[in-house]
Amino acid sequence: MQKRILMAGISAAACISAASAASAVEIEYWQYIYDTRVDAMDQLIESFEEANPDITVKQVTFPYADYQTRIVAANMARKGPDVMQLFYGWADKFIAGKLIQPLPEDTFPAAEIEEEFFPIVSAMKRDGQYYGLPTAVRSLALFYNKDLFEEAGLDGPPETLDELVEYGKKLTVKNDAGNFETVGLTLDMAGQDHQWWREVLVRQMGGVPYNDDYTEVTYDDEAGIAALEYYTDLGKKHGIGEPGFMDEGQAAFRAGRAAMTIDGTFRLGSFNSIEDFEWGVAELPANDEGVQSNYASYFANAIGSSAEGEELEAAVKFLDYISSPEAMQVWLEVVGELPARRAAAETEENMSDPIYGPFLAALPYAHTTLFVDEAAQRQTAIDMANRVFLQDQPVADAVAEAAEEEQAIIDDARD
Repeated sequence: MQKRILMAGISAAACISAASAASAVEIEYWQYIYDTRVDAMDQLIESFEEANPDITVKQVTFPYADYQTRIVAANMARKGPDVMQLFYGWADKFIAGKLIQPLPEDTFPAAEIEEEFFPIVSAMKRDGQYYGLPTAVRSLALFYNKDLFEEAGLDGPPETLDELVEYGKKLTVKNDAGNFETVGLTLDMAGQDHQWWREVLVRQMGGVPYNDDYTEVTYDDEAGIAALEYYTDLGKKHGIGEPGFMDEGQAAFRAGRAAMTIDGTFRLGSFNSIEDFEWGVAELPANDEGVQSNYASYFANAIGSSAEGEELEAAVKFLDYISSPEAMQVWLEVVGELPARRAAAETEENMSDPIYGPFLAALPYAHTTLFVDEAAQRQTAIDMANRVFLQDQPVADAVAEAAEEEQAIIDDARD
């Protein structure tokens, strides 16, 4: 009799469990494929599902090159993601295309967001409404190979733009045929150098890249020309690097074939796997007057426009969790990107950390470009540099052409 009662209890429990699983709401979270990001999100989903057994989250990933196209196609078929990751620079395109919806103000009040997050979060705000929140923010820094620096007799990283050139020359190694074996500095405008040129070098040369609301290109002046001349002279005049060396700057650095590279916090996760040499991080070099600048950016998480009903409720709850301090700590440890909330980022431990510290120190003086079409605007910078490097176009002409092209992109997007 007891055995029958026990079996009946087990059956009842199984039925309840099955019914609970059947009634669970399933939502989809989309992001592009980047190993450390995917790993971090897997951990966050596991923690979220443990705390919310009535919700399951399916992570869907695509190659970066296909990501935006896949979102547009899925949205047209009303099968878009419930929560998605997007670069802040895509916000206008995603809003205009009705791919994302405003965040509900009862869960995400604007005043609270602006009090707790770094100011760059406002790049996701339109007409008083927020359309997404980041888990992490990122800035640029100079990565350097400590082993190569020691071999060259250099005690530490360059602190000024002049020192960057001087150190780069000492660190560059060429073979008897004149080909690079080790570059002093990577030159990768398709990587993060376009950000370095636009928001750092232009400002350090005394200019600004755009007007205050980023609707007008303003780098077609002496400062913009001086910035591009400094950048292209690194290769053409000083010979400390060349575009396309080992295809990508980060690949050359990982291979120990580049003494220095400029990159973002998102690279920390992959650089942590380097075993062949010791590397360090420093703030970007200042100009001779001590002027510093940096570029800060982030990927935001947003709610898809097709989410409604119980899926919308679950999406809101999930977005709230992945923008929490707990989630930000996981992201910092796995991906290496900095927490987007001030209190979570600016801890004494983080600020004094030799790796995180230089990135955090840059956030107060960093600028965030308000792109209307990040890919197209990046391409104008790539083409501008290539015309100087590959076609020997005069620097002033290259800058003027880039400014005209980029202004047309901005104007077309705002018409």
